[in-house]
Amino acid sequence: MISMPKEEIKDLTKFLKPFPAEVKEIALWLREFVWDIYPDSNELIYDNYNALAFGWSITDKLGDVFCNIAVGRTTNNIHFGFYWGSKIADPEKKLIGQGNQYRYMLVKNQKEFPKSYIKKLLKEAYAYSTGKMKKPKEDVKGMTITKSISEKKRRKQ
Repeated sequence: MISMPKEEIKDLTKFLKPFPAEVKEIALWLREFVWDIYPDSNELIYDNYNALAFGWSITDKLGDVFCNIAVGRTTNNIHFGFYWGSKIADPEKKLIGQGNQYRYMLVKNQKEFPKSYIKKLLKEAYAYSTGKMKKPKEDVKGMTITKSISEKKRRKQ
């Protein structure tokens, strides 16, 4: 596990390198969007074989993540998701997903991203995560934490 201040993005930049420029631009723009609203949260980065995912947590634990950005290695789809999305209201039915937990929206560009609506969902997702979490042993705030790096990456098809 590597911890650094949120301004330090060398790991994330390295992990985004294989993706097209427009995907990187949107992913980094979404990152700023969340950081601007929740500067005391922690960003957890998972560079896995099938996706690059980075999410925000009140602690340094995946189970406390309230939102995330994921970029698929084979499709370059950008998901803006909610780890506990099934537990929050989505009155405009903009989120995708049928599972017990995760909900997301595909982000194709910045213009069409519903910022005001997502801010409302973020507020609810943050409250839900805060309400269910256990008091952390260590108080970590405003950090970027690289949690895992998969050596083998799935190739684009």
